[in-house]
Amino acid sequence: MAYLLVCFFIFLLSSTNLYAAQSTITESEGYACMGDDKSRKQTEQLAMADAKRKATEFAVTYIKSETHIKDMELEKDLVSAYANATVKVIQEIEKGWYKEASTGDCYKVKIKAEVLPDEKAIAKISKAEQATDDPSAPLTVKLWTDKKEYTKNEKIKVYIKGNKPFYARVLYKDVKGSMVQLLPNPYRTDNYFNGGVVYEIPSGNDRFELEVSPPFGEENVIVYASTASLGEIDLQDEGSVYQVKTSAKDISTKSRGVKLKAKSGSKASASISEFVEETASVKTGR
Repeated sequence: MAYLLVCFFIFLLSSTNLYAAQSTITESEGYACMGDDKSRKQTEQLAMADAKRKATEFAVTYIKSETHIKDMELEKDLVSAYANATVKVIQEIEKGWYKEASTGDCYKVKIKAEVLPDEKAIAKISKAEQATDDPSAPLTVKLWTDKKEYTKNEKIKVYIKGNKPFYARVLYKDVKGSMVQLLPNPYRTDNYFNGGVVYEIPSGNDRFELEVSPPFGEENVIVYASTASLGEIDLQDEGSVYQVKTSAKDISTKSRGVKLKAKSGSKASASISEFVEETASVKTGR
């Protein structure tokens, strides 16, 4: 059996920051025409603003149609959090100028965007257990270990649990900054997880153990999860796990390159995905 020697002491995420990395990802198009009072740069900016506005509208429509939290006040807070969201452009898929017979020079931009709900508005929701366990609520993924402190040669168990079915990858970043992908791995290839089920790492077909060894220091376990398949990152097979070859600064963006598709039976017309990124700070001692 191959062993992966890692060292860490994982802190449980408190309920107050459980929603900190929750978002939705969608595609949208924006348009604007120059007219007599706008420069080309201003027109491009207006088209981008239009695309971001539509991304927010798509997210709000989706949340209203797909979320059914029993507590009406919590549901209202959730809708409010998305109505006051900020929008981050993940990718400019397409952009360019074109001619309109009636308005002249116009600009179009198509983006993949991440809609990030207002943190203050969503803080109240994060304290409600029903909103974090209910499959009708937005995707959440919990992360914890079998205990909080580890010393040299102890073996660690990591657990993840989502409130609804999700795709995920679990990464480990050591004190030197090197990263490995724990799940999926060469022997446990599934990247799809059922909601309401606790998944243990390592277990099943895994051929590594998480054994505490030096150097000691602060490290991280990171989970990227989505209701759609995650974007690809560059990996190298190391036998029992994958070595992450994508640079640390690009992993988050590439993971957000989710494969969007319209949800069957959804009232929301846009293709959209719920997304979660959770990080647990970790450290060990002798």
